[in-house]
Amino acid sequence: MNNNNLLELLQQSFRIGVGATTSVLETLQDPQKRSETLSDLQNQLTQQFQEWSDKGEVTEQEARRVVDQWLNQKQETTNKASTSGHNNAESSPSPTSRGKVQGEIQQLTEQVITLRQELEKSRQSKS
Repeated sequence: MNNNNLLELLQQSFRIGVGATTSVLETLQDPQKRSETLSDLQNQLTQQFQEWSDKGEVTEQEARRVVDQWLNQKQETTNKASTSGHNNAESSPSPTSRGKVQGEIQQLTEQVITLRQELEKSRQSKS
């Protein structure tokens, strides 16, 4: 790294620190500016929470669609094997793989529930 670049980086870092400190002090000293800043932060958080909620909803729908497609595909495979004269025990998923899939579905469901609860707590704490 060039010495000039290092010096410029240190100088810029110092200026950022001084500027941030000055902004915080000005905000703390001016009640109007303090309330504006807090209002802006609250609006930004509300907007961010809404974006996360929307993204979580889309992700939940996509996960549900993928699981449904997978289950339908497994069912179709099982149906085709049973109608073609093959032994049904050979074509059906093993109890171990069914248990694993059910466990994964349960984990995803619990994660979605937890995210929803956290979102609700966050919304209630803002109110």
